[in-house]
Amino acid sequence: MSKVLIFFAEGHEEIEALTVVDLLRRASIDIDMVSITGNKRVPGSHGIMTVCDKLIETVNFDNADMLVLPGGMPGTLNLELCEPLMDQVNGFNVSGKGLAAICAAPTVFGKAGFLQGKKATCYPGMEKDLLGAQVSTDEVCHDKNIITSRGLGTAIPFALEIIRTLKGETEAERITKSIVFRQ
Repeated sequence: MSKVLIFFAEGHEEIEALTVVDLLRRASIDIDMVSITGNKRVPGSHGIMTVCDKLIETVNFDNADMLVLPGGMPGTLNLELCEPLMDQVNGFNVSGKGLAAICAAPTVFGKAGFLQGKKATCYPGMEKDLLGAQVSTDEVCHDKNIITSRGLGTAIPFALEIIRTLKGETEAERITKSIVFRQ
C-alpha cells in the first residue's frame, strides 16, 4: 500500500490540503496529515482549524512514497522555513521519490532547484520562483517525480493525479466518477 504524508503549517490553504486528504482516503491510499507546528491543531489561512494525525517529530519518512505540500499564505512560507521538512523534501528529490505541491507551494521546489528543465505550474503571478522550470498554465503538471498544480480550483485534478500516480488510471477514474467530477 502506498504511503503519503501531507504537511500542515499555520496559514495553509484548507481546501487544497483537505481535498487531497479526502480523495486519497477514498482511494484507500494511506495518507497522514502531519503538523510542522508542534501542535496537532493547525489554523488555516481562512481561520479553519485542522486537526492533524501526527507531528513531524514522530513521522517515519522511510515508509513514505510521496510528500505533499499544500499552498496558502503564510503556510507556504512556513513550510519552506521548516528545516526538518526541507531536509526530507531534499532527500526525496535526490532519491527520485514522489513530491507534490499546489498553489504557492511549487515555489518551494523551484527555489530549491528541483524544477530545472521540468514542466511545472503554480499560482498565477508566482512563476518567477519556479526557477529553471518550463512554466505551464496547465491545471496540473507531472514531470518525473514532481507533481505541481495551480491552486484551490485545481485541487481535485491535483489529487486525482496523485491517485493516478500511486494506484493507476482505473482507480483515478473510479474516484472521478464517484465524486461526479467532469461527467
